Amino acid sequence: MARPVWTGVLSFGLVSVPIGIYTATDSHTIHFHQLQRGTSDRIRNRRVNERTGEEVDLDDIVKGYDTGEEYVLVEPAELDDIAPGRSKTLEISGFVDLAEIDPIFFDRTYYVGPKGKEYSKVYALLEKALAKAERAGVATFVMRGREYLVALKAEDGILTLHTLHWADEIRDPREEVPDLPAASGRGTGSSREMKMAEQLITALGMRWDPEEFRDTYQDKVSALIKAKGAGETVEKAEAAAEATNVVDLTEALRASVERARGGGRRAGGGGRRKSAASGKPLDSLTKAELYERATAAGIPGRSTMTRAELAEALTSSDSEAA
Repeated sequence: MARPVWTGVLSFGLVSVPIGIYTATDSHTIHFHQLQRGTSDRIRNRRVNERTGEEVDLDDIVKGYDTGEEYVLVEPAELDDIAPGRSKTLEISGFVDLAEIDPIFFDRTYYVGPKGKEYSKVYALLEKALAKAERAGVATFVMRGREYLVALKAEDGILTLHTLHWADEIRDPREEVPDLPAASGRGTGSSREMKMAEQLITALGMRWDPEEFRDTYQDKVSALIKAKGAGETVEKAEAAAEATNVVDLTEALRASVERARGGGRRAGGGGRRKSAASGKPLDSLTKAELYERATAAGIPGRSTMTRAELAEALTSSDSEAA
């Protein structure tokens, strides 16, 4: 069982229940060590006094706020003293419709569990009540020296806690992002282009299933590490797609709708290119699949080829074999 990252009391009205908060997600990011080039020597970071150059013990390090003229020093105990009890209480201020909270406010998700079987009844009561009301409890609490705004909701028989950004942490997109179209909607294209854009969205409609998605970049990093460890080369990624020219927007939308509906064909007439080995159309294969076949066929220069070049090389190889 995992250890809670925070323990305290959840209170709503005059009802209180001891709880523990647990991490709900994992990161599958591959982590690298820093080494000096040409060696296997690790690079280490040390806490060093920038004036003397000497290493400083952790116990001798304090927090300091730069006022512009001097540093104001603050001890960890002083930070705890200004919030007595707050670091052990998660108090619900009220309940809101979860749909009212803009997704931009959501940050991290945690699981919430009762601290002891004797509190299961109160915990279950709150979970079922929230699920039936389809509402979320809004609360604040202090964890690791920081105050959090959170939303507490019921989800599949368990309470989940979602940390939220404070209102003043959300940046104004009009001030941050250049070249945004006018809010009036002018310059968004013709009615025909708008209709085709809507058709494309409809044609690409799907049911949300997170299991259908995978972090392919991490897979490629793992493959790169494995290949380099074996002294092999790996395929290069395709170049980024070019931006759609405004003049070609209508044609690009039309072709996209046709392809999404399954009616798209390669320009140039003939049938789709197939692999002699399996009879499967080459243009239906991913670049990774094409690269695997190019490796089996011994095609030179494959590590620098794009997907289209791999397909062309395999077609030529099949023709020569025939």
